[in-house]
Amino acid sequence: MSPALLALVSVIIVSLVSFVGIVLFVTTEAAVRRGILALVSFSTGAMLGDVFIHMLPEMAEEDPDRFPQALFIVLVGIVASFAVEKLIHWRHCHLMPGSQDDHDHCHSAGLMTLFGDGVHNFIDGAIIGVAYLVSVPIGVSTTIAVILHEIPQEIGNFAVLVHDGYPRGRALFYNFLSALMAVVGTLVILFLRLPSENLVGLLLPFAAGNFVYIAGADLIPELHRESRLSQAVVQLIAMMLGIGAMYVLLGLE
Repeated sequence: MSPALLALVSVIIVSLVSFVGIVLFVTTEAAVRRGILALVSFSTGAMLGDVFIHMLPEMAEEDPDRFPQALFIVLVGIVASFAVEKLIHWRHCHLMPGSQDDHDHCHSAGLMTLFGDGVHNFIDGAIIGVAYLVSVPIGVSTTIAVILHEIPQEIGNFAVLVHDGYPRGRALFYNFLSALMAVVGTLVILFLRLPSENLVGLLLPFAAGNFVYIAGADLIPELHRESRLSQAVVQLIAMMLGIGAMYVLLGLE
């Protein structure tokens, strides 16, 4: 299977993650909150592991002389991710459905959530497309990292939409439409591959910066909300497992 086709299959799977909000139909909010914290910890480790175990070494190996420029683009990716969040006034990590802090983050509720999620999903799709253009193993590891941070995000988005008055079925459907922007992002990257061989050299470090920003600015602060020692131990173990999973994927390369 070609890398382009693998990228499309992967991003379709990522889009289907939007239906994870259906768990709120069949379980309690307290159970969701407990599971999400562990998942967020694992996701944090996976995203940072993908950057430091896969992406950065790939950049250094492909073009050692231009690696300093690649690191500069990583910083640009971090700053640009911050700017996007500020521009749309929306936090894409509504991790705790029903908590007051989450509603404070989501200033414009339903419609703004859908808009912000669409922008974020487009970026995710572009990142996956770039990763598969580099290599299939990096594409796989990046897809896993994206899925892991999408699960709590999509549960949170669904909760915001329902709280804003959308019927649950319609909220799931609108969330899925927003998730399809990831497919658009991948298609754009696959199309742009043709006129520019340097595209990957620019976008891979940018994607790495995006991952570092998400992990550091969105996911880790969520983990600090829980101060109990037992939960801190669970978070640390889950984070190390996420990093370990990315290390294990080195065997695919």
